[in-house]
Amino acid sequence: MPMTAGRSGNRLIASVRPTVTAARRLIAGGRSAVLALLGSVAVAVFLALCIVGLWRFIPAAARLLRRLADSERRRLARYYQPPIAGRYDDVTGSLSQRILIVLHDPATRRDLAWMIIHGPFGLICLVLAIGLPAGMLNALLVPTYWWAVPGGVPSSAGYVVDSWEKALLSPVVAVAIGAVVLVVLRGLARADYWIAATFLSPRADQVLSLRVAELAATRAAALEAHGAELRRIEQDLHDGTQSRLTAVAMHLGILERALLRGDIAGLEPSVIPLVLQAQDTTSDALSGLRAVIRSIYPPVLGERGLDGALAALAASSAVPCSLRMGVVPRMPAAVETAAYFAVAESLTNIARHSRATEATVRLETDGRRLTVEISDDGVGAATERPGGGLAGIRRRVEAFDGTLLLSSPPGGPTVLRLNLPA
Repeated sequence: MPMTAGRSGNRLIASVRPTVTAARRLIAGGRSAVLALLGSVAVAVFLALCIVGLWRFIPAAARLLRRLADSERRRLARYYQPPIAGRYDDVTGSLSQRILIVLHDPATRRDLAWMIIHGPFGLICLVLAIGLPAGMLNALLVPTYWWAVPGGVPSSAGYVVDSWEKALLSPVVAVAIGAVVLVVLRGLARADYWIAATFLSPRADQVLSLRVAELAATRAAALEAHGAELRRIEQDLHDGTQSRLTAVAMHLGILERALLRGDIAGLEPSVIPLVLQAQDTTSDALSGLRAVIRSIYPPVLGERGLDGALAALAASSAVPCSLRMGVVPRMPAAVETAAYFAVAESLTNIARHSRATEATVRLETDGRRLTVEISDDGVGAATERPGGGLAGIRRRVEAFDGTLLLSSPPGGPTVLRLNLPA
């Protein structure tokens, strides 16, 4: 019986969790719905100005519309992969040229259609995402307080609870509302995403050109990163291993000349330090060579797999780090290496800059994609700078046609989310 109850509880949690996630997405979408309604009013004002001859406001209205649509794309990218891409014609030239570009760009009409639909629909979703769970909670609690309210309590089902018979019926109403919540909120979240994906995605030919441009950029970045990695390895070998081996050769040459002179007994006090110094330098050279090899492909990945390698990273992190993951199958070595170095660089950044007291690394995979999330409770305000650690992580991820999302508001928390093909 306990095992059956445990399995039932797990199934209940598994069915409730997606509904809670859908409610969070709909509530977050309510903010963009309000902005969409305000944007609709602003666009209407701009159009009214155009009617009286003030056409110069059209590019400004287009900029407002594009910013709102891009904000919605970024919001949905936190929940859905791959993210919705935006593709717009460049608005340049004289005022008349900019107006013609905006009016002829199909993306302008699609963004406008999305804004008009999303405003009222998003508000309806917001009301239901808050109202249905609140009604269910009220129906559950009515039996505990109805008797203290003069005249009874309005029920979530529309009747007034003024007797124990009606009060005991409220939990049944709560269960019915809960069933509705499980179905409706998930459906509304899917519909909200469908509306955005339908209207905010570029045309098929634009998708193709955008995809070609992205692949060209990521491949160029991969080649650049590869060249930088080769230069780093060459520099490490030149400055470290090569100089130490040169010192060993020099010490052995001195020792050879001493031995050729034949005065071994007289040279013994000076020969032994030379041998010891050559031995120490050889050990240093081997250590440097091993460090270079580990920077190319960490041996722990081959020995223990990605889960074991990340467990070792978490255990050696300067900031206390917890690792959360299920069963992680073996993946291509290049993908495992990219994920490993991304986590290693992130934990190093957390230790140096975040002033965090705790970090968390999460791994999820559905067999096709690997998702890695690194979060901390530090001060936030992390930014991606050219040549910095985050830029290096992005180059590694995009070389595999993956995505990287950074959320780091001032005050924290900082969340870095990587998505790689598995």
